[in-house]
Amino acid sequence: MTVNLYSLAGKRVFVAGHRGMVGSAIARRLAREDCVVLTVGREELDLIDQAAVRAWFARERPDAVFLAAARVGGILANDTYPADFLYDNLMIEANIIEAAFRSEVSKLMFLGSSCIYPKFAEQPIREDSLLTGPLEPTNEWYAIAKIAGIKLCQAYRRQHGRDFISAMPTNLYGPGDNFDPQSSHVLPALIRKAHEARTSGAGEMTIWGTGTPRREFLHVDDLADACVFLMERYSGDSHVNVGSGSDIPIRDLAGLVAQVIGFSGAVVTDPSRPDGTPRKLMDSSVLNAMGWHPRVSLEEGIAGAYQAFLAGQGRNV
Repeated sequence: MTVNLYSLAGKRVFVAGHRGMVGSAIARRLAREDCVVLTVGREELDLIDQAAVRAWFARERPDAVFLAAARVGGILANDTYPADFLYDNLMIEANIIEAAFRSEVSKLMFLGSSCIYPKFAEQPIREDSLLTGPLEPTNEWYAIAKIAGIKLCQAYRRQHGRDFISAMPTNLYGPGDNFDPQSSHVLPALIRKAHEARTSGAGEMTIWGTGTPRREFLHVDDLADACVFLMERYSGDSHVNVGSGSDIPIRDLAGLVAQVIGFSGAVVTDPSRPDGTPRKLMDSSVLNAMGWHPRVSLEEGIAGAYQAFLAGQGRNV
């Protein structure tokens, strides 16, 4: 087990993006720490406004930052709004990282995504696979922005000696997820599809693509725990992968979702729709070697995510 390098005790900790799935999970996890959690809503602070972000940091003076704010979405959203995904994410991360530097934040964690890696990266994907090949075209805009965030943290660390680190989570799901059929990621989209198919009495539900691509999933509460773990125990130039260590074909995932939700009809594929990257399994051995491992099983997590969906604890935009 690694020793603590940085203590959150007594710190003012800003969670940027606290209303999103990841940010809200981090805020929940921080409630167990002896720290003051700072949050601010979009109606009070536009993270794309550089002057406003600098003024907020100068006024609130956070000691540590979890940068979970981002414009997010699935294949369709990324492919439809490339300019929005690139510009908004570049501005959010650049404004927060620069403001953190100016206001002398002692530690910052930038949250990225597994889409930063090449489409055909060797599996499981190691941290050093970054920038070794072309990206998946359907989400390259978001990926490029996230790669820039990693490099910003490295640049401020190298030029200014700031303890800014990055963590790269795999596909996430859980309470607070986006269940909109047009902009959601695969697992919440499947949960909604299976629910609607069951409640309508449909005999089948259709999934995008061939169903053969494999994906890794991590419950967002596991990610939040890993983020706090890394904030306290890691300080390095390289980003760190955060994953579950196993993956599943999309068609099998759809079957598992249907089983958990109680839909007994057929799962039908639509090969006319894009598959995306064939496989994305992260190598989380660096994090695991430090002593952290996930706790929530996929079946247990899907059941919890479905209950959150039924309770309205999700987004539909």
